Amino acid sequence: MTTTTIPLAIALGVLAGVAAGLFGIGGGILFVPALVALGLGQIEAQATSLLAVLPAVLVGAANQRRYGNLRVRTAVIVGVASIAGVEAGARIATSLPESTLRRLFAVLLFAVAAQLAWRAHRRHARYPESP
Repeated sequence: MTTTTIPLAIALGVLAGVAAGLFGIGGGILFVPALVALGLGQIEAQATSLLAVLPAVLVGAANQRRYGNLRVRTAVIVGVASIAGVEAGARIATSLPESTLRRLFAVLLFAVAAQLAWRAHRRHARYPESP
């Protein structure tokens, strides 16, 4: 990192932390594109984001547990099950060209955005806001 990119990386961390606390996301959706923009390759950005989200995830989970919103058993089951998936995903990611991986990541982002928009649309149709 250079003296120019360090402030950008700090801003990215703050933004991802706010998003993690506000939306419950781990930050990878924000980190990966931003890290690529900072000059990392797609695989490097994905790997770096896995570690970079850890502090926000730990603090966010602790806060949500304090508020009574965390389902620990569910989180442990999903987390343990994800270990095999992470291993498989990392092996696949390192075997693909970066351009393919970047396209697949873009498809994932669009799919997540479409799902969120669809759910918001359906919820609004069921429960319209009163004037």
